Amino acid sequence: MMLRFFGLILIITSLSCTTRDKDINITPGDYHTAQDRVTAIQVHDIFSPPVASRIYAYSNIAAYEAMLGGTEKYKSLAGQLRDLKPVPAPLDTTGLNYQLASLVAYYDVAKQLIFSEERIILFRDSLYSTWEQQNPVSFKTSKDYGMQVAAHIKEWMGKDNYAQTRTMPKFSVYSDDETRWQPTPPAYMDGIEPHWAKIRPFVIKSSDQFKPTPPPAFSMEENSDFRKEVMEVYETNNDPNGADETSKETAIAQFWDCNPYVSTHKGHLMFATKKITPGAHWMGIAKIACEKTDSDYETTVLAYTKTAIAIADGFISCWDEKYRSNLIRPETVINKYIDENWVPVLQTPPFPEYTSGHSVISGAASIALTSVFGENFSFNDDTETPYGLPIRSFTSFRAASTEAAESRLYGGIHYRAAIEKGLEQGLNLGNYVIDQLQMTTDNTIVSH
Repeated sequence: MMLRFFGLILIITSLSCTTRDKDINITPGDYHTAQDRVTAIQVHDIFSPPVASRIYAYSNIAAYEAMLGGTEKYKSLAGQLRDLKPVPAPLDTTGLNYQLASLVAYYDVAKQLIFSEERIILFRDSLYSTWEQQNPVSFKTSKDYGMQVAAHIKEWMGKDNYAQTRTMPKFSVYSDDETRWQPTPPAYMDGIEPHWAKIRPFVIKSSDQFKPTPPPAFSMEENSDFRKEVMEVYETNNDPNGADETSKETAIAQFWDCNPYVSTHKGHLMFATKKITPGAHWMGIAKIACEKTDSDYETTVLAYTKTAIAIADGFISCWDEKYRSNLIRPETVINKYIDENWVPVLQTPPFPEYTSGHSVISGAASIALTSVFGENFSFNDDTETPYGLPIRSFTSFRAASTEAAESRLYGGIHYRAAIEKGLEQGLNLGNYVIDQLQMTTDNTIVSH
């Protein structure tokens, strides 16, 4: 009888240990969820497109560096990204789960970069509780290493000049020069992030490395190149029978709008419609590609990280040109010289016109994703369905970037030069970024 009793105790103890000491299974879906959570918080907090790109870049870099100890397939970004030093070795490797550590690093860096920290802490802590119950030893070791990597990345991040740009003066719009950008209706907001070109780049040598040729000189003379581009915007967006909200062009414009703050005025009331940024749209496309190819955890982190870096450098490059050329928007010109009642399909964003931000970052992101998943990668883009927009299908990342660029003409917010030169700027920058980054040990396309 006594032997049976002790045997039962042994079995119960064994089952208990098995339950608490099992491996903590981290999946690509966990990483997608982390990205989705940060995107949702960005929408809630209304981050501008350049600032949002910085959040994605540092968070994903932290995750990428933290996962490297669990794979021999990928190389560290230390020495490849500006001023990034190697991450210190883990203090303890007992039960170290590098995938879990990468998620810890991601959440900790992202938490510092957003406003609504409680929105990420609540979800993160629920994950921590689950993981700790599964294997306390592995969880502690992995969490400690993830926090170690996060601290390293945050120290590096703190030296990128972002804090200094928060104290720099607002962009002055007071000028008699009619070619200069002016705030646009309905909110007449100040130009956002006029000093973004001063942010430390990730891969490119300087903010003006991919400086485009200047836009056509301002002139409302009948046959000037500038007037021709103005009239193209006006005629593309000026249906004499009223705006056709069902047209193909309008559908494309709305799909790629990605304006994080659309100001709506009704009487004395003003409220904002919040949406994802253009960078968030492309991070959503990265998710679609990973899921379509059933990418493993490491490839998923690679895809997000490479895309985020290309987008972040794209914004630095684009904003460098925007506040150099400081070109007036179509809405301002058309209202003054052609039709005072004209309103574009999309609300004009609050910063200078040249070059088109969508064009630059879409070109850069398409190159990054192609380097991971290959040419002619077809996909169905459902990124905008939460905002009531239908799925659009593309035959390649490049095809999507071309449509994203063209959407700015259909939306009435960019001239053709900004679109074409901006896409060229982004493609050149994207090619440079992927040529400089050696992230895989065999330096080949890793999926598809």
